[in-house]
Amino acid sequence: MSNGYEPSKIENEIYKICEDRKYFEVDGNKAIQEEGKNFSIMMPPPNVTGRLHIGHALTFTLQDIITRYKRMDGYKTLWQPGTDHAGIATQNVVEKQLLAEGTTKEELGREKFLERAWAWKEESAGIMTDQLRKMGVTPAWERERFTMDAGLQKSVKEAFVHLYNEGLIIRGNYMVNWCTHDGALSDIEVEHEDHDGKFYHIKYPFADGSGHVEVATTRPETYFGDTAVMVHPDDERYKDLIGKKIRLPLLHREVAIIADEHVDMDFGTGVVKVTPAHDQNDYEVGKRHDLEFITIFDEKGILNDYAEEFKGLERMEARDIIVKRLDEEGFIVKIEDHKHQVGHCYRCKNIVEPYISRQWFVRKEVADKSIEKTNAGEAKFFPPHWINSYNSWMGDLRDWCISRQLWWGHQIPVFYCDDCDHEFASQEERPEACPKCASKNLTQDPDVLDTWFSSALWPFSTLGWGNGDSEMDKLFQSDDMKDFYPNTLLITGFDILFFWVARMMMMGENFNGKLPFNHIYLHALVRDEKGEKMSKSKGNVIDPLDMVNKYSADILRFTLAISAAQGRDIRMSQEKLELNRNFTNKLYNATKYLQMNVDTFPDIKGFCIETTLGRYMVSRLNLATKEVRAALDEYKFNDAATVMYRFLWNEFCDWGIELSKADKGSIVELGAIFKEAMKLLHPFMPFITEYLYHELSGTSLETSDSIMISSYPSKTKQRKEEKKFEIIMDAIVSIRRAKVLVDLANQKIEKAYVKIDGISDADKEMMLPFIARLAKVTEVEFTEIKIDNAVSDIADTCETFIPTDSIDLSSIISKLSKQDEKLQKEIDKLSGMLNNERFVANAPEDVLVKNREALADAQTKQVKVQEQLNSLK
Repeated sequence: MSNGYEPSKIENEIYKICEDRKYFEVDGNKAIQEEGKNFSIMMPPPNVTGRLHIGHALTFTLQDIITRYKRMDGYKTLWQPGTDHAGIATQNVVEKQLLAEGTTKEELGREKFLERAWAWKEESAGIMTDQLRKMGVTPAWERERFTMDAGLQKSVKEAFVHLYNEGLIIRGNYMVNWCTHDGALSDIEVEHEDHDGKFYHIKYPFADGSGHVEVATTRPETYFGDTAVMVHPDDERYKDLIGKKIRLPLLHREVAIIADEHVDMDFGTGVVKVTPAHDQNDYEVGKRHDLEFITIFDEKGILNDYAEEFKGLERMEARDIIVKRLDEEGFIVKIEDHKHQVGHCYRCKNIVEPYISRQWFVRKEVADKSIEKTNAGEAKFFPPHWINSYNSWMGDLRDWCISRQLWWGHQIPVFYCDDCDHEFASQEERPEACPKCASKNLTQDPDVLDTWFSSALWPFSTLGWGNGDSEMDKLFQSDDMKDFYPNTLLITGFDILFFWVARMMMMGENFNGKLPFNHIYLHALVRDEKGEKMSKSKGNVIDPLDMVNKYSADILRFTLAISAAQGRDIRMSQEKLELNRNFTNKLYNATKYLQMNVDTFPDIKGFCIETTLGRYMVSRLNLATKEVRAALDEYKFNDAATVMYRFLWNEFCDWGIELSKADKGSIVELGAIFKEAMKLLHPFMPFITEYLYHELSGTSLETSDSIMISSYPSKTKQRKEEKKFEIIMDAIVSIRRAKVLVDLANQKIEKAYVKIDGISDADKEMMLPFIARLAKVTEVEFTEIKIDNAVSDIADTCETFIPTDSIDLSSIISKLSKQDEKLQKEIDKLSGMLNNERFVANAPEDVLVKNREALADAQTKQVKVQEQLNSLK
């Protein structure tokens, strides 16, 4: 072996060999598959719009760990990979590319634009999957899907047409969230942010010229669409005005003052404008009072004829111009600063408008059975508290707007007859004729479906559901739905619980009668070392591929996993990565030590472990195996990683290897144990474990199977050697502490005694070489009595003594005496305060508690110092 582990030289090579051998595919582990054990997990398909970020790295690392574990544990395993067409995001990317070239999608035309989008998809998806390979993830690449591939296009049409014919997809004029750049958005695609705005107080004159009312609004540019002014029916200030007419400022149009309990009498002036076509609450008021709905700007936010002199202005640009004109005409009473929440498009960050538009909706009733079954326990959340968030959202569910004013995406499979106006949905690419009048003059709806509609089918459309006779069918067996639906597990970020998870639940249950997942693991965010969210503007973004290149895929994976406590954000730092680089170095150096003594080592299966040290280390491996399996079965990735770190670093390397220096006969056994431990660690660190396993075996991956398709270590019982080595390690640590007391920490000493009861002479004889070698003592003797003229130390299982006859103790006694004096002064001071009745009566309780704890601590330390002094004197 070389002097250091060089991951850049081996990771790509190992990955390529394993992929070429099809280890990642469903039958990649066929030799160890057990009948009836199936495991499936779906990759949350990353958008074809860019590079992997650290959140992707966490998701895919955790997915790969559990997949490798299940694959090694004999499961027929499917990890379904793929990418998402990401309608709005991808169209935005391609539009920006066109703008940089001096053209637009309109100039290019729909067909040519879609060709450009497909070309971008091929480029971006290729980059993304290459990045995933760098992370060492092992999905079934031969089954890779895309949410707009031929099979999934058929699946989407199948789902749409079914829901349409059942009356669960409807079309109508509704108020929607409208982005003037990206079109209609669903509720959860709107991000609400605090905004430092203004509160405009405007005079609305009575039509009869008798005065005015004062209306306060944050959006003066929408007043052209006012069709009423509203007060609370119980507001004594305005009761007499109900029914009176108001003339809109600068306009000749009159509206009535109405009463509605929606008004908050204590907010603003208690008089509010009602703009039913441009405010969600006003929309409901307008329906209750049968008001006119006046739309004052077009889909791009450009004011129309209703704005009269302001026609042609963009809505946001118009605000200051309109306010200035109102002020000139004496309609502005005052303008106040006002902080309020404003909705923004989650993609382009444009301010979103409530806007009445003719759109397609999935009715909320589609979710009813999935909500019921989730609460009946058919799907289990990890951590469990996410069921509360799920129920909170689903309890307020509204119809889901699924149409988008884009070109890139699944075009809505609804056709309109140009001759008889008949509307129908069809799975055919281009129906031959109208089913009502047989006309061939048909027009397809120009809109596309919300990206999340196709993504909601992902857990089963990828298994061939509704794919028809597409080419992808050749990859699927007829029993894929039986074997892999419901999916065993979903792992994704909590932030898409409603975007994606809840919608997969409703669609999966609706089309298959079962929820799509048995278990749902929602991980938290990856933040920087200060706990702040990563962003380009802050300059604190950690690029996972940079970390792979600098450290290794193994180190990044293990760092993410050991930090992934359920329900807690991860604080990522270079320091953590450095610590885990030290861990890989520790593993590498352990292998070098073993090979310095023996060239190759057997597998532990069928190998007889005979030495006491070997039996002890096997016992510790068995415990680690039991704990790792239990943690992985509950998706406690951090607990599993911590157990392996403890066993490999603390128990095997720090103790096992050191103890073997006193028992060279155990080294072959330790090598076999270490090889088995590499299998245990493999799902977390696939590359270094593969490399070290073959180094110790005297084989190479080029000529033998990977450990990724070998059996995962099994749970076995603990052994009686546990207690013996607990005593050995206690005695070593105790003698080392006693040596520190007499300033002989790293020096070899002539003699030490170990006092312990109840062990046999044979056990003592076995223990002596280990204690003498690691404690650096020429002669160790067991005793049943206390040794005089010696410095002593008490451990959990024994007491040790170092004779002081030949040691100059004067400087040590002087140092301990000074410590004793200092502690006595501290004890006197604290005791005096706590014995002072006046102090105790007036001091805060937390101060008293701290003083009592400090006193107890000082007294404990003094007892130890005095014991040391007495032993030396």
